[in-house]
Amino acid sequence: MLIQAALLGFSAGASPGPFQAVLLERAARVGPRRALHLALVPLASDAPTVLGSLLAVSGLPPAFLWALQLLGGALLVWMGAATLRGLWRPAGEATPAAEAPRARPTGFWQAALVNLLNPNAWLFWSLVGAPLLAAALRDSPGRAALFLAAFYLPLTATNAALVLVFGAVGKLGPRAARLLGALSAAAFLLLGLSQLLRAVR
Repeated sequence: MLIQAALLGFSAGASPGPFQAVLLERAARVGPRRALHLALVPLASDAPTVLGSLLAVSGLPPAFLWALQLLGGALLVWMGAATLRGLWRPAGEATPAAEAPRARPTGFWQAALVNLLNPNAWLFWSLVGAPLLAAALRDSPGRAALFLAAFYLPLTATNAALVLVFGAVGKLGPRAARLLGALSAAAFLLLGLSQLLRAVR
């Protein structure tokens, strides 16, 4: 069970998605040291997802997932547009160093909101994670706690590795950081538009 939880945590961290796009954008914009705390975002944002999925382990109502897709898609499109505006900002208007102290808390809760509104996380926990966690909980609370630890340790480690990799590329110079910013903006827009399209179909 613990090996299965660890593999699931690693896969969740390594899979491309809205939260990984946030990691890329922040690491490129403020550097790996200031963005490293974002690796812990799932620990703060997943509690409603895990608890909600445990209460509805057989599956979530379609209307709930539709609302998540709509809200999450709109948020990602807005973030993509905001990132593009930052790329077009004149160099002398604001520097990443000047923005960094203000961006740190905002970035954490913005990333937490993206993670909370990600329908993929709700689908994973309702269809895969919650049944496994419920089975562990039936054995003992300690076993359930071990399952969660085995899942979140590789997940946060993978997130931290992504921040360091993206940040290292961003340190190659303004051109590389700008390229990473453009890639993150494209990721936000594509992911957001795809979620909105799935919601309106």
